[in-house]
Amino acid sequence: MTDIIGHRGGRNLWPENSMLGFRRALELAIDAVEFDLHLTDAGEILVIHDATLDRTVEASGEVRALPAGAHASLRLRGSDEGIPTLDEVLSLMAASRRVELHVELKADATGTPYPGLAARAANAVASYGLGDRCLLTSFNLDVLEECRAVAPGVRRLVSINEKSAERLGLLATLQRANALVSVVAVHKDLLAAQWAEITATIPPDRICAWTVNEAAEIAAWLDRGVGYITSDDPVLALATRSARAGGAAA
Repeated sequence: MTDIIGHRGGRNLWPENSMLGFRRALELAIDAVEFDLHLTDAGEILVIHDATLDRTVEASGEVRALPAGAHASLRLRGSDEGIPTLDEVLSLMAASRRVELHVELKADATGTPYPGLAARAANAVASYGLGDRCLLTSFNLDVLEECRAVAPGVRRLVSINEKSAERLGLLATLQRANALVSVVAVHKDLLAAQWAEITATIPPDRICAWTVNEAAEIAAWLDRGVGYITSDDPVLALATRSARAGGAAA
């Protein structure tokens, strides 16, 4: 059965990468929760997607420049939610029912990976006993090589979109990823356009289609038998999967 992943907790339903979103997502029958990490110069690992605060936080500037503890006084736009730390999210997940964690290692505003983030994230995951529930993810294959070096027992996922495929070459990326990662997450448009080429190297059960938010599209990827679907609306994705399964049983 195709696993359903709540993208940034379920960003179409709740503030993205928020503790509220993660708590609500865990109440659903989802199979995995995805979230993003940035490292501040003060040494804090924060759960936020962008390298800057401007889009999602009632503040501006680079995430990495936040002083220690400053995240606690900031609020996500349109909510009373703050920016979570990695420890806060892992503590919640460790106390939850068993779901997978897709933990994306982001880069700074210049596109440069944060030195040491892979090891620190892996150590944090291990400290909460979540290593067997976690996939460390990135668009950057070099970062994923580092993840393998520092945490060989933790699974990995590479994300690919049209930009990264064009820059690195789709076939070369797939061939390198094949032995490096457990899951290859491909943007839905690229996956649809290059399905035959991609599945010639990576079997469908190791492929994740992202980000899929319409019922018809979700149904189409379920019918193709991909292993994972990442959605901003996990409620819709779960309902579509349930309806599809019911129809097949009938």
